Amino acid sequence: MSLFVVDIEADGPIPGDFSMISFAAIKVDNNLRCTFESGPIQPISLFHIPESINAIGISEDKYIADYLHGGKDPILVMSDFERWILTNNANGRATFISDNNGFDWMFVCWYFHHFLKRNPFGYSSRRIGDLYCGLVKNMYASWKHLRRTPHTHNPIDDARGNAEVIVHMLKDMGLN
Repeated sequence: MSLFVVDIEADGPIPGDFSMISFAAIKVDNNLRCTFESGPIQPISLFHIPESINAIGISEDKYIADYLHGGKDPILVMSDFERWILTNNANGRATFISDNNGFDWMFVCWYFHHFLKRNPFGYSSRRIGDLYCGLVKNMYASWKHLRRTPHTHNPIDDARGNAEVIVHMLKDMGLN
């Protein structure tokens, strides 16, 4: 089984009505160099929430120029992502892990099924916080202090910081 940490950014709270505008993934291994970055993705809807894009450091003008007019076709992005997953999945099953899989998984799963009619991750995902809480046997334990890479709302930074936590749990905390 290969583990992939994914982080997405979106212009609103749900897929379909709103759009996943960028994401990144990192294969969990000792060096965390196997990465995928989507770049700007063309929105699938004209709806967006200005506060959502502002929270990730994107102005309205940048959103229009880089995403609405300059974004990549979501079908091509998801095809490229699927190919990357399949190429880098050495052990049969690809496992999706994220900080907030209720959000990240929802968009990635919807985009895969909507655009490709399949999802190389299957039908389930894992949440970092739940893994950590189970390891330390505390339902309310915080894990975000274990990130080395700062959380910036740049998907590659956020995926890297989260992957660092998974590596720590695997190497130092007995997760297997």
